[in-house]
Amino acid sequence: MFLSGFEIAIIVFAILVLLVIFAGVKTVPQGSNYTVERFGRYTRSLSPGLNLIIPFIERIGARMNMMEQVLDVPTQEVITRDNAIVAVDGVAFYQVLNAAQAAYQVTGLENAILNLTMTNIRSVMGSMDLDELLSNRDQINDRLLHIVDNATSPWGIKMTRVEIKDINPPANMVDSMARQMMAERNKRAQILEAEGLKQAQVLEAEGRKEAAFRDAEARERSAEAEARATQVVSEAIAAGDIQAVNYFVAQKYTEAMARIGSAPNSKVVLMPMEASALVGSLGGIGQIAKEVFRDESQQQQPPRRGPRLPSVPAHSVATTSTDADTQDER
Repeated sequence: MFLSGFEIAIIVFAILVLLVIFAGVKTVPQGSNYTVERFGRYTRSLSPGLNLIIPFIERIGARMNMMEQVLDVPTQEVITRDNAIVAVDGVAFYQVLNAAQAAYQVTGLENAILNLTMTNIRSVMGSMDLDELLSNRDQINDRLLHIVDNATSPWGIKMTRVEIKDINPPANMVDSMARQMMAERNKRAQILEAEGLKQAQVLEAEGRKEAAFRDAEARERSAEAEARATQVVSEAIAAGDIQAVNYFVAQKYTEAMARIGSAPNSKVVLMPMEASALVGSLGGIGQIAKEVFRDESQQQQPPRRGPRLPSVPAHSVATTSTDADTQDER
């Protein structure tokens, strides 16, 4: 069966229509934008999905990736402000926000971003000392991000992050830094040790001060007690009580004998006094105790009236006791 010329023309026309429709239908994948050019001039951008263009009049210009992309910054040498040479590398993250600007405002987008980032790394890090580079990496990243983002903003680019990965000083510089760190740590250790010794000495001095204060207070109390005892004995002597004198002398005598006997270098003790004196003193002590107990018993009993004995003057009693002691010695 042969086809006529009209039928062949209709088939050819149908094929051409299909080809035209196929050429005018464009599918844009997710995460991408296509620019449309009409006779070489930008007209619009195609968003992800199914889009139609005019075949043979319009065409797809640039296919731009709208997702966030990573750009590796190669290693480069940077001279710091204190003339130290360090090797630095980094990484940059950017995202295309305007496909038309990214396609028509700059040629070679990735190369432009890379060179701009490397140049600003040298500028920012070259204005800082080596110690600042090693300790203020976050500050360096913030400054780089701010500078590069302002520079790429006319290109329809958003710099999301600029990070310095490694900072490698020379080997001799690393050794010097290690010695510096060791010296600094030794300095801190010596300072802490000196502070501890100072606090220990201060606490020890405060302890000695407190002990001396308490010793002085104890001596003061002891002196007050001794003065009180002496006052009591003086009042007893003034009242004519010779037994108080004997008690006081016997107490001192006993204390002196105890100190002599407790000396570590005492082997033989010479006593140029008679034992009867000590016995008499001890007897005086017993007599005082009896009188004290008798006075207490009399205070507890009701008073009795009787003939009053004549009082003997104090100097007569003292003279009599002294004479009796003189006769005993003879």
